[in-house]
Amino acid sequence: MPAGVCGCCGPLRPRYKRLVDNIFPEDPKDGLVKSDMEKLTFYAVSAPEKLDRIGAYLAERLTRDVVRHRYGYVGIAMEALDQLLMACHSQSIKPFVESFLHMVAKLLESREPDLQVLGTNSFVKFANIEEDTPSYHRRYDFFVSQFSAMCHSTHEDPETRSRIRVAGIKGLQGVVRKTVNDELQAIIWEPQHMDKLIPSMLFNMQDNEDSERAGEENPASLAESCFRELLGRAAYGNMNNAVRPVLVHLDNHRLWDPNDFAVSCFRIIMYSIQAQHSHHVIQQVLSHLDTHSKNTPRVRAGIVQVLLETVAIAAKGSIGHIAHNQNNAYTFLSSVSSPPNLWLGPTVLEVFNTLLKHLRMSVDFELGDGSRRNSTSSLSSVRTKESEERIVQNAIIQTIGFFGGNLPDYQRAEVMMFIMGKVPVYGTPCHTLDTVKIGHQGTKRIQAMLLSSLIMVTSGFKCKTMGAGLPAAFLEPLCSISLMEDSELRQLVLEILHNIIDRHDNRAKLRGIRIIPNVAALKFKREKICKEDVVFMKKHGQQLYRHIYLGCKEEDNLQKNFELLFTALALITIELANEEVVIDLMRLSIALQDMALVNEENMPMFIRCGIMALVAAYLNFLSQMIANPPFCQHVSKVIELRSLDAPYLLPEHIFREKCVLPDSLDREDNALYFQTADLAEAMTVPGYNVERLSIPYIPQVTDEDRMPRRKSFVDTISLQVDIISNSVPDQSQLAEEITFETLKKAIDTTGLEEQERERRRQVMEKFQKAPFEEIAAHCESKANMLHDRLAQIFELTIRPPPSPSGTVTVTSGHAQYQSVPVYEMKFPDLCVY
Repeated sequence: MPAGVCGCCGPLRPRYKRLVDNIFPEDPKDGLVKSDMEKLTFYAVSAPEKLDRIGAYLAERLTRDVVRHRYGYVGIAMEALDQLLMACHSQSIKPFVESFLHMVAKLLESREPDLQVLGTNSFVKFANIEEDTPSYHRRYDFFVSQFSAMCHSTHEDPETRSRIRVAGIKGLQGVVRKTVNDELQAIIWEPQHMDKLIPSMLFNMQDNEDSERAGEENPASLAESCFRELLGRAAYGNMNNAVRPVLVHLDNHRLWDPNDFAVSCFRIIMYSIQAQHSHHVIQQVLSHLDTHSKNTPRVRAGIVQVLLETVAIAAKGSIGHIAHNQNNAYTFLSSVSSPPNLWLGPTVLEVFNTLLKHLRMSVDFELGDGSRRNSTSSLSSVRTKESEERIVQNAIIQTIGFFGGNLPDYQRAEVMMFIMGKVPVYGTPCHTLDTVKIGHQGTKRIQAMLLSSLIMVTSGFKCKTMGAGLPAAFLEPLCSISLMEDSELRQLVLEILHNIIDRHDNRAKLRGIRIIPNVAALKFKREKICKEDVVFMKKHGQQLYRHIYLGCKEEDNLQKNFELLFTALALITIELANEEVVIDLMRLSIALQDMALVNEENMPMFIRCGIMALVAAYLNFLSQMIANPPFCQHVSKVIELRSLDAPYLLPEHIFREKCVLPDSLDREDNALYFQTADLAEAMTVPGYNVERLSIPYIPQVTDEDRMPRRKSFVDTISLQVDIISNSVPDQSQLAEEITFETLKKAIDTTGLEEQERERRRQVMEKFQKAPFEEIAAHCESKANMLHDRLAQIFELTIRPPPSPSGTVTVTSGHAQYQSVPVYEMKFPDLCVY
């Protein structure tokens, strides 16, 4: 009989085809024939070698039904495939899976939403099946592309559009689950796939139209769940590929301003990834900030705020685990699960350096150069840009402060030194933050912002010894800023000192400057001063006293300045005062009182009365802290007399809004002032060297006192640039201004001999009775001054010989290499033949 006749006879067809045909009813509405499906399943389990043929035949029928739009039979075929997949787990299932995926792809390519959803559901069921052996050749590129396209569906019907998007997200979730745990499918983490997966999820998270839906029916919540799952499965080497598409998506959709969605995304990222990978995210955001360094202020502010959020979350994890490597650079250390010798991520100082660089750029953008200032832009637009740049600067400062505030105390000191090295101060040219171009206003802005960041970094800082918290390399530039002619900068410096000195959180109990009636009731926490702190006060105490003394007489001091000065004196008393320091503080107080009375500086009356009020408030505090009854009685007597006859000498009156100031201070009325003799008599108790009270306090003389008052750090830098570049200064600027007063002083020589004799007597008395530490500090300052002058002379006179390889010259602060040809060089006669 011919073969064609056999093919037409049903009983002669292969058994697997007959079993497949039997599961399809005459009417597709009746659904899958369960009895015949059980027979097909039993046959497939019994003869697994037939699975590939069963799959191929089902795929053939499904393709035919799709073309003929017989969607009922399509659903039955997919249901049969799902049941076979769940029942069979043999080696022969691999070819069957290929047929299954081919059929799913056919459904996804269809334009019918129902078929797309049907194919997606089947794929999700397949993704949940754990295969016994990995697949070496299977790829999911098509499914990633197709599911991503479904996530961006723009169907007219909102209900249908939501169904398609939900199906696409579920499909991507299935791809992730199927591939991330399979080492042979690591290709899913490559950029070409992540660039489709991540934006698809973010698009649905952003477009939350169906917020009323709950659970898996809401595309936004489902996309967020999938996004979290993907990030949670990201390994160490895949973090960059997972975070980069997020940043690109935020750029493309302009989601940095406003940045609510950006902040939300990075919160999800930081809470989803493993803690030891947090530094990868921070590094990515920092690099992205560098990329947008010339973008609008709002965009940069949005990125910085996202960085702040990531740092805040990471502070609870990996930022706390920081170690010190061989190069003395601090790096992020991985979590406990990682090897302890594995150094990861950006250095901490690199993070601060990047933030400080953008802070400097923001100031430059805010102020601008002369050409931009003289442009035709309206005043309102200029003010708007300045306010926007302030947002950027505040965000950077908050990030710096929060980042540094969450570091260990031993490392926070390094960060404080690093930031202080960026602050433009007298005597320390700052090469990384060029302040010459931005002028006085820009320099002041940078100083104020860096000091504000230092306040945040030092907040909560608890150093074991004061020498570790205030090393000389940090204290000297900090005190130098405290002498600037700007009250705001001096306030910031004092607040930094408060944060470092106050190790027992006593500052909140002081609450401004006032006459405290009962100091004991405040219950200050204090410990006995350790030997290291005693050494610190012997070495640097005079420097602290000097800057408090000079800071009191600044003409632009406000009430807040006096409050901060009082707090500084009180904290030194609580934390660092022994018997010797108490005597020094009393000498300092008497010197401040004498300075206000004599008024050689022609200070305003408010400043003089403010100094008097400061001395009264502090001596009242000191007398009660050392619990000396005679001392307390003398202070109380003076305060009582002042409240009756001179209330303007007390803090409660002088710092009121409408306080009547006197025309002059009566120097003859000794009862209104604290007398050295009375204080010495009150302090005649064991442990106190009363003789030192009779020695008037004289602040140390340093280089800063020999320089004119600084209104800008730019003047100092410009002077250095002129010297280095061998430019001749203008003699008219160096010449002293001749006025009537100078001529009068030059002619009037009466009393000069007496003043010289008195000065010599004071010097002799100082060297006879002053403590050794004070004499040593005074001599050391003179020696340092001589050393600096010699070094400056040698630098200007000694030049390296010319070389054909080139010599380095500094012009306008920039190094330039200049080579000298051999034929132009002059050699000694003995070298020429």
